[in-house]
Amino acid sequence: MSNPTTAVPVSGQRPPSAAPASAGRPKATRNRAREWATRAPLLPALIFLIVVTQLPFVATLVISLFDWNSFRPDRRAFAGLDNYQTVLSDESLRESIVTTVLLTASVVIVSVVLGLLLALLLDRKFRGRGLVRTMLIAPFLLVPVASALLWKHALYNPEYGLFNGVLNWLGGPQPEWLTDTPLIAVEASLIWQWTPFMMLILLAGLQSRPLDMVEAARLDGAGGWQIFRFLTLPHLRRYLELGTLLGSIYIVQNFDAVFTMTRGGLDTANLPYTIYETFYNAHEYGLASAAGVVVVIGTIVIATFALRVVSSLFREEASRA
Repeated sequence: MSNPTTAVPVSGQRPPSAAPASAGRPKATRNRAREWATRAPLLPALIFLIVVTQLPFVATLVISLFDWNSFRPDRRAFAGLDNYQTVLSDESLRESIVTTVLLTASVVIVSVVLGLLLALLLDRKFRGRGLVRTMLIAPFLLVPVASALLWKHALYNPEYGLFNGVLNWLGGPQPEWLTDTPLIAVEASLIWQWTPFMMLILLAGLQSRPLDMVEAARLDGAGGWQIFRFLTLPHLRRYLELGTLLGSIYIVQNFDAVFTMTRGGLDTANLPYTIYETFYNAHEYGLASAAGVVVVIGTIVIATFALRVVSSLFREEASRA
């Protein structure tokens, strides 16, 4: 007599216990295929980025460990960390590091202050605001070499420059701008170029303020300075940090202004220009590569802080939405 509880499988039908295992594998495979299909369009860009940026950096890192002068190719030898010790102990390289810090700090601080003032101006409604905004952004859109040439010849030239022309009309002195105040002259050109960048970042921050809080403060009798100090400035803190960090990243690596205006003379040689001199004129490939690695490491440190600020801004905007 047959057991009535024993199920007889129907032809062409799988057992119930085997269904989940067989159904799980195709689903996982489909998910994996979908993930790769999403990532595949990004792979060429990732490969290109690695080839263009990371492989040259690895090559620079390897060259920095060698005593390598192109005038003496037969004397190339492994030097370890000696080139980095030279970078940190050589007097000219240390002076270029100090110049880089002074140049970066002064340009960033003045650009942020001027950018904040211009952003506060453009945050108000007035006739012709669009035209004024376009004109203020224009210096940032210029090619850096063209900007440096404009300042060197059209403004600083002692014979036909605009500054000396105005001073001559007023009966004032006729200074040699690039000789008397070379570092300040370079800083002024960079401030003129980077102030619009700071202005755009801070203007975006101003336009993202919660206007209901501002109106409530005005109804409570708060003045313009109180609103700026207790509402606007705390709101702009992240944007100020972002502008400062991004400006520092770019200005630390600035080469065009120093090369075009002073050729590194009169104590204006920053670290990028010193690397150029070491590599192309002295042909010290190992030493120049070590200095370049130091610049990259410093830039990575600054960029890490910048990315953290950007992430915090995104989190704040997401929480507000």
